[in-house]
Amino acid sequence: MSESLRPVPRPRLYEQVVERLREYVQAESLQAGDRLPPERDLAERLAVSRTSVRQAIVALEVQGLVEVRHGGGTFLLRDRLDAEPLQVMVERRRRLPDVLDARDALETKLAALAAERRTDEDLQEIDAALEAMAGAVRRGELCVAEDQRFHAAVTAAAHSPLLAEFMAEIAEPIAESRNESLRQPDRPAQSLHQHQVVADAVRAGSPEDAALAMHTHVDSVGKVKLLHWRPEGE
Repeated sequence: MSESLRPVPRPRLYEQVVERLREYVQAESLQAGDRLPPERDLAERLAVSRTSVRQAIVALEVQGLVEVRHGGGTFLLRDRLDAEPLQVMVERRRRLPDVLDARDALETKLAALAAERRTDEDLQEIDAALEAMAGAVRRGELCVAEDQRFHAAVTAAAHSPLLAEFMAEIAEPIAESRNESLRQPDRPAQSLHQHQVVADAVRAGSPEDAALAMHTHVDSVGKVKLLHWRPEGE
């Protein structure tokens, strides 16, 4: 029988809870820093179990939309709860380890080559990228564009056209891993510091130190809640 007539998937209950929470935040004009009602109250008002509420909160936490403070409640990290569909999160979780492997292999080598081949102009662009990211961190931004600019500067400083081509080929999944990492609490400032260590090694002309610094950074990029998240039914 044709697969086109396969059963239509039904939204899981906690996905419906997420949608109700999104509507609540919008209707009440809540903003980043505001607290959501306690789990018990949400369960009663939505007529669902506390387990379903907890699963919804965890899904929002994984996406960097809320912060759960043990004993303190759940607080918004954004002005809106624009959550991703469950299947998008599942697919990204599946891809992420392979993307990180590729980034580690390519970017570690690029950092080492940058330490050997960088020009004064390359160092100026690396410094400009660091300065831009520092400003974004001070403003409390996620620094996605600034992070990308730094890695592009290191890639350019390596003067390896073929490796740069490989990086361009996987630009989309790299961007996905970057977004996932930078929405972790306090991650932009941590990333800035790690970038500075890479830049110092490149400036010093030390391929070994540059490679190690980049490997450490990419390893940190992989420390995200998404990889430890298990949706209901898995």
